[in-house]
Amino acid sequence: MFDPLSMDVFDPFRELGFPGSNSGETSAFASTRIDWKETPEAHVFKADLPGLKKEEVKVAIEDDKVLQISGERNVEREDKNDMWHRVERSSGKFMRRFRLPENVKMEQIKASMENGVLTVTLPKEEVKKPEVKSIQITG
Repeated sequence: MFDPLSMDVFDPFRELGFPGSNSGETSAFASTRIDWKETPEAHVFKADLPGLKKEEVKVAIEDDKVLQISGERNVEREDKNDMWHRVERSSGKFMRRFRLPENVKMEQIKASMENGVLTVTLPKEEVKKPEVKSIQITG
């Protein structure tokens, strides 16, 4: 079953490698894993971003519809005398995008970062039940 709320925003140019698409700008770090849970009060996104400072991460909302989490981890400076035996830690830019549901209170979105974990909380608006008004039948 297709669920547009649980998928990243589709970029048709990503697979083709067009300039401006994510593929040319990202690395293995682009596979940043993000959890999205829904509670009765809010949608909560958590991203593991070890080694990043909050100044290196950007959280934005596009057109009141898309949550965008992005950042960059720079490559360590190399000393000419250093001999690397293994390089497994990823570096480079990353960007993840999520289509938001209609019931988010845009003015109350909060983001915090602690111990390399980014938490973005999007409070939900109370869903109003439709008002039912009885009409008396005359006749």
